Amino acid sequence: MDSTLAYVAFGLILLLSIVRHVRRMHRQEAAALAAAERGKLRSDGPRAQHPHIDATRCIGCGACVDVCPEGDVLAVIAGKAAIVNGHKCIGHGLCAEACPVGAITIVMASPSVGADMPQLDPHHETTVPNVFIAGELGGLALIKNAVNEGRDCVDTIASRLFAIKRGRAIPGVSDVCIVGAGPAGLATRIYFAVE
Repeated sequence: MDSTLAYVAFGLILLLSIVRHVRRMHRQEAAALAAAERGKLRSDGPRAQHPHIDATRCIGCGACVDVCPEGDVLAVIAGKAAIVNGHKCIGHGLCAEACPVGAITIVMASPSVGADMPQLDPHHETTVPNVFIAGELGGLALIKNAVNEGRDCVDTIASRLFAIKRGRAIPGVSDVCIVGAGPAGLATRIYFAVE
């Protein structure tokens, strides 16, 4: 009799926790749907770097939603992660890092949205030879990205200069001209001083 009572008590506790979990999930999904409706008021969507969610791989764990510092950018709707307010995304990529199954990749906005963005190669060089763009002008409005891009540009320029000079100084030639003193410009200047 005592073991039966223990099983019934355990079953009730389990049932209560399941009911609480289901209610919490319904509240979260209702809030996500409301955020998605508010997001429709701004139909322009993501303006630059943003997450792309592979729904076939998403397990709906919500890790991406929890880690996003912008709030209401991502939500779990119908058991899958979805972008509900793309215009609020700043492209830091924490959601992709937090996804346990790799269902999120960080991509740029569609070409029609980014039509005013310069065309850059993987080394951040424009279509004009030896002109590099790093930071927000390149479409990635995040300090971490700007600093990393500035460093990458320095590495590319330094390798080209070494190949041209072969270790000897060329009088009257400027190695680099940094325009701008934002995060990318400052990081580039500091990194050049170290190199």
